Amino acid sequence: MRVYLVPVGIERYALYCEVNDDPGETAGRPRGFLRRWFDEFRESIRQAEPGRRRRLPDPERVSSSRFRRAWRWGRRRLMRWVAASVAEQRLLWHLRRQSTSHLTHPDDLEPEAAEQAMRRILQRDADRHLFWLAFDAAGLTISGVFAIIPGPNVLAYYFAFRVVGHYLSRRGARQGLHRVEWRFDASVPLAQLRQALSLGPSERRRLVRDVSSALSLERLTWFVERTARST
Repeated sequence: MRVYLVPVGIERYALYCEVNDDPGETAGRPRGFLRRWFDEFRESIRQAEPGRRRRLPDPERVSSSRFRRAWRWGRRRLMRWVAASVAEQRLLWHLRRQSTSHLTHPDDLEPEAAEQAMRRILQRDADRHLFWLAFDAAGLTISGVFAIIPGPNVLAYYFAFRVVGHYLSRRGARQGLHRVEWRFDASVPLAQLRQALSLGPSERRRLVRDVSSALSLERLTWFVERTARST
């Protein structure tokens, strides 16, 4: 697995990778009561991500009731949110199954400094996902109160997705920190991304596209633009 240390600010970096297989396809899925949530989570990601085939709706369900139509509308919006967050956590989901990985870093950064930056990011992610895992697990427990209300428990559905996502992400962060053997290589195009941070929107997109092409990374432009807006 190849991970890229992408400059996103002055002395600030983000980890990025592109993998084609779905999270959870490999062995080691949760067992017991988490198994059903995990399977629903994986299938919903498949349906929500761009380019996936959508299942055709059941004609009987479509005409069932306004409540069901409203539920389907809300679920579609939820899945779009899930799809938007997939890219942010996909690296950690896949990292949990790795024993060795390559970290590609800007060539103006020494391997030791690149490793320190990578470990800071993974430790921050591990702490953040632990916090939200505990928070959302509490929310999932409380949402059980609404099970007495007829119809789908949307609140429990939402918290179940978040619990599974944060669980997988924390496992991936800890795997990268404590078990993965990292190998390092420098990249000239990645160092060029530093120039993009001081450019206007159109010039920045053009430079990032050039870097994306040089590194054969299809979604790097989207990642840099999204990260720049959130920083």
